[in-house]
Amino acid sequence: MTISRRARLLAAALCAVALPVLTGCAAAAPAVPPGPPPAATAPLTPADVSAWLDGMVPAALDRTGIAGAAVTVVRDGEVVAAGGYGVAGDDGAPVDPAATLFRVGSVSKVATAVAVLQQVEQGRIDLDADVRRYLDFPLPLRFEPPVTMRHLLTHTAGFEERVRGMIVFDGDPGPVRDTVATAPPPEQVFAPGTTPAYSNYGYSLAGHVVERVTGEPFAQYVQHAVLDRAGMTSSTFTQPLPPRLAGRVADGYAAAGTPAIGFESFRDVPAGALTAPATDLARFASSLLGTGTPLLAPQTLALMQRPALDAGTLGPLAEGPRMTLGLFDEGRDGRTVLGHGGDTTAFHSHLQLHPEQRVGVFVTLNGTGRAPADSLRLRSALLDGFTDRYVPAPATVPAETTGPAEPGPGAAERAAAVAGRYESARSPFSTFLDVLNLMGQTRASAGPGGTLVLSPGVARTEPVVYREIRPWVWQEAGGEQVVSARTEDGRVTALGAESAFTLLRTTPVRDSAVVLPVLAASVVLLLGALVAWPAGALARRRYGVVAPVSPGRADRVATGLTPLGAGCAVVAVAGWAAVVGAVSGLVDVPVPVLYGMQALQWVATGATVAAAVAVVTGARGGIGRSRTAGRVLVLLGLAGTAWVALAFGLLTPDLGY
Repeated sequence: MTISRRARLLAAALCAVALPVLTGCAAAAPAVPPGPPPAATAPLTPADVSAWLDGMVPAALDRTGIAGAAVTVVRDGEVVAAGGYGVAGDDGAPVDPAATLFRVGSVSKVATAVAVLQQVEQGRIDLDADVRRYLDFPLPLRFEPPVTMRHLLTHTAGFEERVRGMIVFDGDPGPVRDTVATAPPPEQVFAPGTTPAYSNYGYSLAGHVVERVTGEPFAQYVQHAVLDRAGMTSSTFTQPLPPRLAGRVADGYAAAGTPAIGFESFRDVPAGALTAPATDLARFASSLLGTGTPLLAPQTLALMQRPALDAGTLGPLAEGPRMTLGLFDEGRDGRTVLGHGGDTTAFHSHLQLHPEQRVGVFVTLNGTGRAPADSLRLRSALLDGFTDRYVPAPATVPAETTGPAEPGPGAAERAAAVAGRYESARSPFSTFLDVLNLMGQTRASAGPGGTLVLSPGVARTEPVVYREIRPWVWQEAGGEQVVSARTEDGRVTALGAESAFTLLRTTPVRDSAVVLPVLAASVVLLLGALVAWPAGALARRRYGVVAPVSPGRADRVATGLTPLGAGCAVVAVAGWAAVVGAVSGLVDVPVPVLYGMQALQWVATGATVAAAVAVVTGARGGIGRSRTAGRVLVLLGLAGTAWVALAFGLLTPDLGY
């Protein structure tokens, strides 16, 4: 399962919730024009690479609290370095890069893409045919253009996120067909080919197509046709692990200092079920570079490494990095770099390829660290450091990559047009989990000198400054990330951020900078009223004050229902927060609990009408300004919670997620 960049896995799934929500924008530093492309600073030799890794990785593990790591480097089909660091588990056994197995998460998708392309070579799969031609169940789709295998492999099928049952601890997730046929995403939210939105389900569906055309279970086919063929003799997609491998898997730690978690069986098997040692991934990297055991014909391997979608459907988003058939564009300083990350709750891995140099790097960790982003920072530092140290950049970087030294005409206006708040396209939109879109929104603002500032930055928890390299395309100042903008009718509607992730402009009613303060104020008002009502009654009883007389039957009914609604609203807010926290931690919530939460929300929302009636009847009945003001505040509190419920799917009849 991945997780890459900005929202790792979402914990493996919706991990954006675990990252701090940065609503403010730090002052933007002036953009620094990039200097000449760096040259490699050290020879790519076993001695130098091993010494560099030995000097970097152990210190990083100590700093982050991550238990263990394994790193392998290959060139021209030969292992340059293979290092194990830290411990594999509670018994203190050291990590062995050849013997210790790791759960590699969404790196699995690369093997699944290879399996698909093998069937393309054999004429059993057409990359651009309607994928429903290969299925044995109906696939509910909302849009007219058909979903194709090309869309599935590039995360552009348009499916929204789904997370229920993603992880089964120490169990069997069941057949791939059951997963894709009985638990599809609640809705297709984007037209195919238009909006990159990372999807585990899409890759699981691709794996089932492989099953259909080969007549074999996916794990069985990929074992002999991909893993065994590449020499990955200690690797498997089988869950739980077969007896011959079960004793070799590392313990996984969701956070530093916590007990090891159980074996995570991933429901979407083709998308994230691979278990492997680091040296097996080195062999796989060699096959993908064309220097190891061939898995694909040379022309198919070249096809796999090219951008798979053009501007025909992606539009301006194609100006940024684009996915190949299974790999992300991770280029640096004019270098061609392809890769794929992968995260589970406790394991974090990344495979990176330098095709022009025939070099591959794989890093894997069996812990998340003290902070949610520790593993991501460690991997990035290692991979970027490796590239800068050992991979020479081109003598000159193409101008279209670096852009002009000074911002062009209209740069400031274009940056201002982008300004606003954005949410990830990799999200649930049609169910109650839409409320997750309040978390981790990105704020775009115009910086000095025509720069653009994203807070938090793509795959970052801190603000990042971007300079325009051509109209509507920005590159990270002093870095590699590229952001492109899609405009419709003169308005920016989306930002392309990384190969399979899109940021969508929020509407005002979904802007977390507005909604979260309103929700907090609403809860404060309702809690105040819930305290004031009984306190007032006790005070009147203590001091013998006669209770105010209701001006009529309608007022009595309305004022009787309003406290019930206020109580339900407060309990619903607390309950939904608990539900979202559980789901974000990949804990399934029983359906009766969800029905109970929704019932509370319906009562609270309906009570908004009662509160409005109470305001009107009270004002007409002459209850006085102070009592009328109190009723107005309660109405505002209920209206605020109703706003969130209506805008973020808390009242939707579909409780799937």
